[in-house]
Amino acid sequence: MPLISIIVPVYKAENSLDELYRRLAAALETVTTDFEIVLVEDCGGDRSWEIIERLSAQDVRVKGLQFSRNFGQHYGITAGLDYCSGEWAVVMDCDLQDRPEEIPRLYTKALEGYDIVLARRGKRQDPLLKRCTSWLFYKLFSYLIDMEYDGQAGNFRIMSRKVVENFRKMREQLRFFGGLVQWMGFPTTSIDVEHAERMEGNSTYTFAKLWKLASETIIAYSDKPLRLAVRFGFTMAFMAFCYGMYVLLRAALYSVPVQGWSSLIVSLYFIGGIIIAILGIMGIYLGKAFDESKKRPLYIVNRTARLEIQKDI
Repeated sequence: MPLISIIVPVYKAENSLDELYRRLAAALETVTTDFEIVLVEDCGGDRSWEIIERLSAQDVRVKGLQFSRNFGQHYGITAGLDYCSGEWAVVMDCDLQDRPEEIPRLYTKALEGYDIVLARRGKRQDPLLKRCTSWLFYKLFSYLIDMEYDGQAGNFRIMSRKVVENFRKMREQLRFFGGLVQWMGFPTTSIDVEHAERMEGNSTYTFAKLWKLASETIIAYSDKPLRLAVRFGFTMAFMAFCYGMYVLLRAALYSVPVQGWSSLIVSLYFIGGIIIAILGIMGIYLGKAFDESKKRPLYIVNRTARLEIQKDI
């Protein structure tokens, strides 16, 4: 069992993998030579897998696996944690915005008695729009799950073997790595780290992908949208009842005729739209429950490098 496992989901990273390996090896060897680097290639369509195979041939501590198709970053993290064997596991991105040089600091902090140490990004080296939408999502996410989630901490963190083994037990289809880890409730702390600029290129997360991830994450971790819909429905019904009583009393006491067919039609369309929206929310939840009932594997491994395909995953 190595001391530290590094789990890196890889997507379209052919130009950064060599530098990532060099900096990881240099940083980790200041702590221990007994480590492994698990690279999970998510079928980005470039030469990433060829480079992973070359690195694993050069260094037995580099291990890799390739999916049969593109499954997504959080499934890549899941696969890496399924296959890693270290006493401690570090999860980080492949674009070098998570600096390998911070790993010794994370490990040192973990030895103070913590199972999880998060790397909090001080000043994020991301576009303003991405920082704003990310802040808004984490605020909304914290409100809906009734739990304070630190949006300054990304996936970059170190976790004990105990955390990894319990993480492996959670096999729901909708994956949000940070939320699953926080839900377990193990002793957690954080340190401030430097968030580097991307080595090259732009993020592969488009607005559509980010929106899909955000909506699925909220649905996976909270039923509060359904409870809010119920409250909204009762509030609308109560307001309509009060207004109806006002109209009837005014007509009875002051002989004021009941008018306003246009406003009535608009109100009907408004209420109809609200009902359809609430039914849509319920339909999404039912659809996700249907997906979970299929019990399909979270991912499919196509090829491995210095790893054996596990029969129980």
